[in-house]
Amino acid sequence: MQAKPHTTVPGLSESDARATCEQLEGRLVSLLDLHLTLKHIHWNVVGPNFLSVHEMLDMMVGPVREMTDTVAERIRTLGGIPLGTPQAIVDGRSWDDYPLKTESVYVHLKQLDTAFDGIIEDHRRALGTIGETEPISQDMLIDQTAKLEEFQWFVRSFFERSHEDDPSRPSSATRAADRRDSHVRGSADRAPTSEEAARAEEQESEVDVSSTEEHFERMSKVGAAIKGEGEI
Repeated sequence: MQAKPHTTVPGLSESDARATCEQLEGRLVSLLDLHLTLKHIHWNVVGPNFLSVHEMLDMMVGPVREMTDTVAERIRTLGGIPLGTPQAIVDGRSWDDYPLKTESVYVHLKQLDTAFDGIIEDHRRALGTIGETEPISQDMLIDQTAKLEEFQWFVRSFFERSHEDDPSRPSSATRAADRRDSHVRGSADRAPTSEEAARAEEQESEVDVSSTEEHFERMSKVGAAIKGEGEI
């Protein structure tokens, strides 16, 4: 007796299996796109907190890649054909390509937050569509959604600042530190400009030397008296 060709799992109709696979195919495209986007940002992010963000993104890549594998294998289990080619990703997307190239931590993470909004909303929508028809696939997507939401929390923690009108911009303290570092890097290994030299001479001429000497002598007498040594 010849075995029947594999179509779907026992207890699930072929029509329900096809409907589930359609939802999962969309999730596969979304996760493949996210995996590539995370690596793209990992390579191109710059600025303050670069190393922390660089490493955080790589920490996300592994689990997202595992999600793509899990979804693809579930599609095959249900009798579908998972498509993971670059053209399949492009054809299956309903969103634009990630728009940024080399940008600061804050700009990239703000854009990545928007990407997480889309993939999480689509995961939740697929959960509602699958419903009670295919609880195994539903459980899989629930677990993935929880992990994606955790990753989005990590991303948001980098740019959320209290009392900031624009969360995509660094805090005032960070901006001040950047200006300071830029000034130090720009002036540490060069001779002063004529303007800087003139300003230094001007500031030196404004120092009241006699007043400084009187202050030093007065403080010396106070210090000696405290130690019980009498006046100097």
